[in-house]
Order: sequence, then C-alpha cells, then structure tokens
Amino acid sequence: MVGFKPVDVPPTAAVKFIGAGTAACIADLVTFPLDTAKVRLQIQGENQSLTSNMKSVKYNGVFGTITTMVKTEGPRSLYNGLVAGLQRQMSFASVRIGLYDSVKQFYTKGAEHAGIGSRLLAGCTTGAMAVAFAQPTDVVKVRFQAQANINGGNRRYQGTVHAYKTIAKEEGVRGLWRGTTPNITRNAIVNCTELVTYDLIKDAILRSNLMTDNLPCHFTSAFGAGFCTTVIASPVDVVKTRYMNSAHGQYSSALNCALTMLTKEGPTAFYKGFMPSFLRLGSWNVVMFVTYEQLKRALMMARCSWESPL
Repeated sequence: MVGFKPVDVPPTAAVKFIGAGTAACIADLVTFPLDTAKVRLQIQGENQSLTSNMKSVKYNGVFGTITTMVKTEGPRSLYNGLVAGLQRQMSFASVRIGLYDSVKQFYTKGAEHAGIGSRLLAGCTTGAMAVAFAQPTDVVKVRFQAQANINGGNRRYQGTVHAYKTIAKEEGVRGLWRGTTPNITRNAIVNCTELVTYDLIKDAILRSNLMTDNLPCHFTSAFGAGFCTTVIASPVDVVKTRYMNSAHGQYSSALNCALTMLTKEGPTAFYKGFMPSFLRLGSWNVVMFVTYEQLKRALMMARCSWESPL
C-alpha cells in the first residue's frame, strides 16, 4: 500500500472541486512543454501563419520540436502561455473533473452503480459547462504557444493581460470565444473518454482484485485513459488549435477549417502532433489523477481532523 489510504467519509463536492483544479495545475506544470510542442506541430503546414518567422522553422517529432524551440527561441519558449494555462486549468478542470461525480449522481438519481450512459452524459455535461468558464483562457494559451520569437521578431502578445486586451480590441469580445463550438465538441469527447475510461478501468481492476484502491491502480487507470483519449480526440483537437490560432477571417468556421485541412493536407493532418499529444495526455492524466486521488484523501483527512473534538 502506498500513498494516503482511502478515508471512511467520501470526499465532498467542494473537496473534489478544489482538488481537481489544483491537481490539473500541477499536471500542467509538469507537462506544459509537451503541450507547446503539440501545438507547434498541429499548426505546422498552415498556408497563412500569423508569425512569419515560423515559416522558416520546421519541426520534426516531439523531442525534435522541443530541441528546435530551445535552440531558436530559448528554454522559456516551452512555457509560453503557462499563466493562461494555469488560469484555464483552475477554472476548467475544477468544473469538468471536480463536478463529474456530482453530475453523475444527479443523472443516476443517487443509484449506487452508474451505467455507461449516465457516465457518458455526465462527462458531456461537465465538459461543455467547463468551456463556458474557460474558453478565453484557452484561446490566449494557444495563441501564446503558437507564437515564435526568432531572430528578434516581434511578438504578437507581450503578456497575458496584453493578450486578453489585444484580442478583445482587434477581434471583439467574440475573439476571446473563438473556437467555442469545436472546443465544446473536443472537451465533451475528451471528458467522456478521459473520465469514463478512467472510471471503468479503475472499477474493473478493483472488482477483479488485481490491485487495491491506491497509487498503482490510479496510475494504470490514468495511463489507459490518456491513450484512449488521444486516439479519439486528436482530430477535433487539431481543428480546435488551428481555428483558435487563425487570423481573423482565415476560416469562416471550424467546419471550414477542417475541410481546408482535409483538402490541402489530407486526412493525416488531423493526427499531426499525435505523439506529443499522447505523451502529454498520457503523462498529464497520470500526474493529474494520481495527484487528484491523493489530494481528495489528504483534504478529507484534514477536514475530519479539524471537525473532530479535542
């Protein structure tokens, strides 16, 4: 047995909400360079790049992309958009992950065992709800990760606040909500696959008595969830990234963006950046779920100790 042991009292909704946001921020800190490499690979090949200097730079593979970025832009470039990324996770993961169990119980009307339909519906619901809170932070994060600063080139945005202001000024408030439809689609898919797969794998392991409800079980479940999520969500993720990073008027809609990719670059374009996506999602899921499970237990142990009489 490793890590904190399960507590007798199940975690409250508030504990799950805070724990999910915190765990997601920790996972982002660990895996952010992989996410940045994924974004650079996904936008590579666009005919119209918002950063002209990027046209002369070719990225090959996740580690090749990271190496190229460090050589041409410096190590700090791997963490472009980190502030917006942490803002996104704190507001986004708290809703989509922290409220998942509560919404699942709502759909099952408190039944002890939830069916696959209820789990999928809960995942879709919290994933869509989260976009309503976090969409502007997601747009800014992607814009920062996509911009390159090579040979002293001008950067589109000088800071997180400047990015929010510039996008709102140049593109209107709607610019901060660019890509909402593909993002809702992507996050409904990601949330369903990620949370439901984790749920199902973990339940199967515990029912089969292969492991106890602790770190090895959480690690295995999270890794499986990360792989399944990457396979299913990559096409929507690429379209979302391209559309969010596009110049005003470059694509008339997310569907137009997808069709343009298909006709000009072929179907394989939808899986650009697959390896960094898997490395990122796989490692992100492992760090997030393991941390989340431990945080829930630690917070509940602390809560119980505060409430227990002296």
